[in-house]
Amino acid sequence: MRVTFLGTSGAVPTTQRNPSAIHVEREGDRFLFDCGEGTQRQMMRYGAGFDVEHVFLTHLHGDHVLGLPGLAQTWDFNDRERPLAIHAPAGTRKRVEQLVGATGERPSYPVRVHQIRPGDVALDREEYEIRAFDVEHRTNAVGYALVEDERKGRFDREKAEAEFGLPPGPKYSKLHNGEAVEHEGQTIEPSDVVGEPRPGRTVVYTGDTRPCGSVREAADGADLLIHDSMFDHERRERAVETAHSTAREAAEVARDAGARRLALTHISSRYAGSGWRDLEAEAVDVLGEDRVFVADDGLQADVPYVDSDREFSLERAGR
Repeated sequence: MRVTFLGTSGAVPTTQRNPSAIHVEREGDRFLFDCGEGTQRQMMRYGAGFDVEHVFLTHLHGDHVLGLPGLAQTWDFNDRERPLAIHAPAGTRKRVEQLVGATGERPSYPVRVHQIRPGDVALDREEYEIRAFDVEHRTNAVGYALVEDERKGRFDREKAEAEFGLPPGPKYSKLHNGEAVEHEGQTIEPSDVVGEPRPGRTVVYTGDTRPCGSVREAADGADLLIHDSMFDHERRERAVETAHSTAREAAEVARDAGARRLALTHISSRYAGSGWRDLEAEAVDVLGEDRVFVADDGLQADVPYVDSDREFSLERAGR
């Protein structure tokens, strides 16, 4: 699973940071979470591509949605035919439809706006789902969690052959799928040769929020928590006033939830240049250096399975 940060600024963009947008690719499925101004250019710049069928909006503040009209029009110019699904908080359908048709023309391809409430499964696929959860912001807003199903346990081929004399063949698949088989007068149960189910991956994106219990619950054991971190802790009063979080608060949420990695994003323009290091430092104080990073535009996070030989990694995209 690969997460590409297309826009990581707060409400005001900077020369280094675009407004909010995150691209997630999972086994060939591609999703866009929020769509701030200029997102389509960021998609081209960082190689995300336009092959997106689902857009998930956390809320309708401009820095999270003003890139949608241009992207929708570009898809139209490119003769898109596939339907586009836009998921947005309940009560916002009319505004989203107006946003897509801001030029006065509707796209030639089908666009469906799905209204989402906290607790809803926004997208249900065979191996994973994308769930909405409650956040605390100044408007009707949700966060999203991409949660994979548990995977089958590992099949112990060596044990099947050595202890049960079972040669490779269709019975291996039956056992791996949970079905007992007969072989030379003995019954072999799946538990004899198949290990415990293995966890899938979870990536959580809060959008704009104060630290809250619903985010902690959604991020329980997450492989990657992408959390609003607009201010340093000296400006906590401003964070409360504007319903955002400090970097320290985001780290405390990640710590309490047992998240493996924390990405700090939605960085205020006051931290332009190297100012983001102050945010990183206060989060590191809570979580430790190996679990925190400040996201910036073009950063790609590769999220492996927890039992994989691969490590969580960060690299730069773009051209």
